[in-house]
Amino acid sequence: MISAQAWADTRRLWDYHQMGHTLRPCSVAIGLGSHDLGVAETAVDLYKRGMAPLLVFTGATSPTTRERMPRGEAVHYRERALELGVPDSAVLVEPRARNTGENIRFSRELLEAAGTDVSSVLLISKPYEERRAYATARQLWPEVEIVSASSPMTLDDYVDSIGNARLVIDMLVGALQRLLIYPAQGFMISQAVPDDVLQAYNRLCHEGFTSRLLVTDQPTA
Repeated sequence: MISAQAWADTRRLWDYHQMGHTLRPCSVAIGLGSHDLGVAETAVDLYKRGMAPLLVFTGATSPTTRERMPRGEAVHYRERALELGVPDSAVLVEPRARNTGENIRFSRELLEAAGTDVSSVLLISKPYEERRAYATARQLWPEVEIVSASSPMTLDDYVDSIGNARLVIDMLVGALQRLLIYPAQGFMISQAVPDDVLQAYNRLCHEGFTSRLLVTDQPTA
């Protein structure tokens, strides 16, 4: 049973993780690999709406995607995009990245090798990873403008799509922890975390939503 307080705290984290950027046309759209094909579908929708002339899908495999996407996350994303009508010439694949930092670095290298002029990036991720993706890209690719995007869905819809509420809360908590500790390690820019979000995070940790936390001695408050 998940308490009303835990759900309220989860919604605070959900809202914070989403950047709320206004979509606008960018030089390229980059879809970050994961278990969620919705990232690819959102990228296709934005491509068809004229938000980017080129799609890059980035990602190898992970323990959570190896069975569902044996050819690699980026390859499966590309296949889905082609199924939905995107021409092959409008899709680039970066198949090596195993974390968000590598997603950004390797995509940048791929675009530079292709001679693509990039001044802005439409960065597409899972809904609860918008802020993490943004902070990572701003650290590793500071000279371009980053516009964060994800599938437009509510927390309830996302929980329904995953089918495991506790896992979703664990993922939100884990993503928040990384926003707190990764800036000191040089992985992303630092961002202000409102007190109510930090308090919600600490309550959820106390309630045991910790399966996605990294082991660290660094304090969170």
